[in-house]
Amino acid sequence: MNLTLFDLDNTLLAGDSDFEWAQFLIEQGVLDREVYEARNQTFYDQYKAGTLNIMEFLDFQLKPLSRHPRRVLDQWHGEYMKKKIHPMLRDSARNLVEKHKGDVRVVVTATNSFVTAPIARLFGIEHLIATEPEQRDGEFTGGVTGLPCFKEGKPKRLLAWLESRGETLRSYDKVWFYSDSHNDLPLLEMVSHPVAVDPDATLRAHAVAAGWPVMSLG
Repeated sequence: MNLTLFDLDNTLLAGDSDFEWAQFLIEQGVLDREVYEARNQTFYDQYKAGTLNIMEFLDFQLKPLSRHPRRVLDQWHGEYMKKKIHPMLRDSARNLVEKHKGDVRVVVTATNSFVTAPIARLFGIEHLIATEPEQRDGEFTGGVTGLPCFKEGKPKRLLAWLESRGETLRSYDKVWFYSDSHNDLPLLEMVSHPVAVDPDATLRAHAVAAGWPVMSLG
């Protein structure tokens, strides 16, 4: 049995679900454009540069969830899926997921599970390891629960998930991980079969030097 891990943003998706969720809320008038749009872009640029302070970003990204009832957020998310996520879907990504149909498949993403769980289901991927928004009585508090699934947090969260299943990485014959970002190097370096997908310049250079496969879904 093999284990196949997929990064989500700019890997399976032709774009960033986290960035687009904030843009969607701005376009809906839920968030003030003047206040939020520049900050959203700044955080995205910091992520790409590898300088993102994840706790500052999560404060920015999760606080709006605490200001609205869950039923309203779920309704907005349905519209967001239609307007933002469906245009980012590619047959090439679906085919890659299908190629690993016999494996245990997991989306491992820094983006919070409220945003990403419906997207993972859309791909037919059975498991999700994501940053978890804190909830109280079914409503979001604006905080985060546990370790963010980002940089060194990704392998730690994966190992904890495996432990909860009574498994380790050695429980699998092959462990694949597909990612576009140098932020995922801690997890890429842990698996037996790392694959760089439309990688950023830093990851591309690392992959070439290490002899990892480099592929494109574009």
